Amino acid sequence: MERHLAIIGGSGLYQIEGLRSGEWINVDSPFGAPSDAILTGWAGELRLSFLPRHGRGHVHSPTTVPYRANIDALKRIGVTDIVAVSACGSFREDMAPGDFVIVDQFIDRTFAREKSFFGTGCVAHVSVAHPVCPHLSATVSRAAKATGVTVHDGGTYLAMEGPQFSTQAESRMYRAWGCDVIGMTNMPEAKLAREAEICYASVAMITDYDSWHPEHGAVDITQIIATLQGNADTARAMVSGIAQTLSPHRTPCEAACDRALEHAIMTARDSRDPAVISRLDAVAGRVLW
Repeated sequence: MERHLAIIGGSGLYQIEGLRSGEWINVDSPFGAPSDAILTGWAGELRLSFLPRHGRGHVHSPTTVPYRANIDALKRIGVTDIVAVSACGSFREDMAPGDFVIVDQFIDRTFAREKSFFGTGCVAHVSVAHPVCPHLSATVSRAAKATGVTVHDGGTYLAMEGPQFSTQAESRMYRAWGCDVIGMTNMPEAKLAREAEICYASVAMITDYDSWHPEHGAVDITQIIATLQGNADTARAMVSGIAQTLSPHRTPCEAACDRALEHAIMTARDSRDPAVISRLDAVAGRVLW
């Protein structure tokens, strides 16, 4: 099958350049309007799309990002793989501002967001024990390292609700839990990508030390913005490297990300709500009919 890679850009990464035949398209979703139009085109022989998570101009807060509409819209245009790029704080001295972390685990502390495509009328349970695709993540890691940036392979991402940053007590607690980075947007995004059977990889771009660090006792927004500007340039170079590395022809995912719904639907066929089933046509149509 054809591979279709999508980049979801976080704070500081609102556009990418160099796509052949690139155009911004509007995609309708039964879960509402996505964050923005989707830029889609070609990088060599690879189909590549880009969605700014917060919208161009940064109009959505972490809580109001339409996560379900975003993932559903990407699925509707045929996306098979997602690389999510996010600005994050660090809980570790050795994960310094400017570094990239290839996230492999999450702790979800968000509470004001819809976290599933499924629910009353069609219940499903997918496994997110391993919430990112290891094969896609390895490709992303190689591309990031090729830019010269310091890359850390593996890290636990604490997803907080926001939009405020952590108190110092919270920051110290999350660090004691063994978390490595903190952000506001990868949840429920990663969970929804798994429900949509899309391979997902996450890159945390470190901007600050949150508020735990004795020499950096508070998040400095001016420092974050300055670091974001440098990170965005590196992220665009990384995306170019990913596009050059990934084959445009896709085989079944070895980690079975593309088959996550195989045994996940719990509601009997004759008990499923037709209205709910109708809006799941893109996300779960493969297993519903």
